[in-house]
Amino acid sequence: MKVVSTRPQLREGRAALTGDVAVVMTMGALHSGHEALLRQARAAAGSVLLTIFVNPLQFGPTEDFERYPRTLEADLQMARDCGVDLVFAPSREVVYPSGEPAVRVDPGPLGVVLEGASRPGFFHGVLTVVNKLFQLTRPDQAYFGEKDYQQLGLIRAMVRDFDLPIDVRGVPTVREPDGLALSSRNRYLAPAEREAALVLHRALRAAAAAGDVEAGLAEFAKVPEVKLDYLVLTDPMLGPAPQHGPARLLTAAWAGGTRLIDNLGVDLP
Repeated sequence: MKVVSTRPQLREGRAALTGDVAVVMTMGALHSGHEALLRQARAAAGSVLLTIFVNPLQFGPTEDFERYPRTLEADLQMARDCGVDLVFAPSREVVYPSGEPAVRVDPGPLGVVLEGASRPGFFHGVLTVVNKLFQLTRPDQAYFGEKDYQQLGLIRAMVRDFDLPIDVRGVPTVREPDGLALSSRNRYLAPAEREAALVLHRALRAAAAAGDVEAGLAEFAKVPEVKLDYLVLTDPMLGPAPQHGPARLLTAAWAGGTRLIDNLGVDLP
């Protein structure tokens, strides 16, 4: 496995990759959810390229950019274990050599609802860095987790609308045995906060069983220490909820000072 941090090194390393190239983009602090992405990429592609970059553009002024976990050595070990061929771990100056970009990707109407409403500018930052990394790594395939469901949908829309020759593949959410969706931010949770955070998955399951969000809201009401941001039922493309057929439940909530998101597919009878 080769680890590079500059653009010339990346060009050289990318030129040496063979077969279809799959990219997995991360902000580091890798966990079993990232491992699932890497292993699916490894099984499907001739070469696997991992990016590790904590993107400042997607953090608001009061969010956790400075304290976001950075565990590079452990991340590299997981990459080796998963058979990654090339790791690009650049600095902020390498990704944004002219400072913060004046031109950013506009996510459109889908980017200002749900996560976009709670975190203004978030998806502008996400899509801008993903587009830049697509240009730098030139992958044939790209793997993203379904836990960030709205993000996955927006990346697919950007690839479609910008005619990028990339096959974007979603990988199901990986969970702890008790149902908590894996996230790099889970390590912020104190034991009591982690126990309370289980209500996100319980609420999704309750709403899925009932076919509406009221049952999920009732679960949140039982755990007042968790502050609900939203719990919604939509169609798979995040439009209005259908009367029947495939749909998606999405939620976000605060457990202590940590904001968590989760979602669940549901088939309405």
